[in-house]
Amino acid sequence: MSHLDELIDWFNPESKVMIALSGGVDSGLVAYAAFQKLKTNAIAVTADYKTLSKEESDTAKDVCKEIGISHIFLDYNELENEDFVKNDSDRCFHCRSELGTHLINLAKEHNVDVIVDGTNIDDLGDYRPGIEALKQHQIKSPLVETNFSKNEIRECAKSVGLSIYDKPSNSCLASRIPWGQRVTAEKLIRIEMGETIVKQLTHLKQVRVRDLDGHAKIEVESNYISIFNNSLLEQLSEKLKMIGFSEVEVDPEGYKPGKINVIAD
Repeated sequence: MSHLDELIDWFNPESKVMIALSGGVDSGLVAYAAFQKLKTNAIAVTADYKTLSKEESDTAKDVCKEIGISHIFLDYNELENEDFVKNDSDRCFHCRSELGTHLINLAKEHNVDVIVDGTNIDDLGDYRPGIEALKQHQIKSPLVETNFSKNEIRECAKSVGLSIYDKPSNSCLASRIPWGQRVTAEKLIRIEMGETIVKQLTHLKQVRVRDLDGHAKIEVESNYISIFNNSLLEQLSEKLKMIGFSEVEVDPEGYKPGKINVIAD
């Protein structure tokens, strides 16, 4: 039996399952496996909250069409949650806890027995309070239970023809704001627009625009930093200042997940 078959067989054919689908390759493969086993008894759900970029939302729609799975958008505003917007080191816990509650309520409406997510074994070593929040809501992680690493997920996604197999890992837009600086709609909009501008001008896929109290710090993979010549920097600075940033710089150390997970003054 292949590893993918193990994942498909994880699903009980007698169950109705809801997959929390972000638009990334991990939850995409889980949705694919669930649909192979359960067909119409598998439903993908994407939380259309304010920290989800349009790019991620569009990707979620596309991958569900590729799979053929039923897809629902769950619409709520996490910016109404003070525990989330104050942006302390437990921000992800509060976000995922609220998501878990919404997913449970939606599952009841659709007579769903099991809710699953795309957490994999490589996620377990990081500081991920959001994973703990989902566990507390009885949300299961088939990729962990079948021992899938990120590389294996990408290989399987490629083998079954999912277009997102090589999609760079992403995180919510709030992760671009240092802990201790409040999450606001204004910041989220300029971060999303800023990243779109950088991607359009550089044609890079992996881009972060960190919002350091209005100061834009652009992160790309270190081997691409050299493309930021004076001309490109001038264009980026002009465009990013037009959308509300006060200063613009490129991080000389390059992109690293979770780099600003420190409490800001």
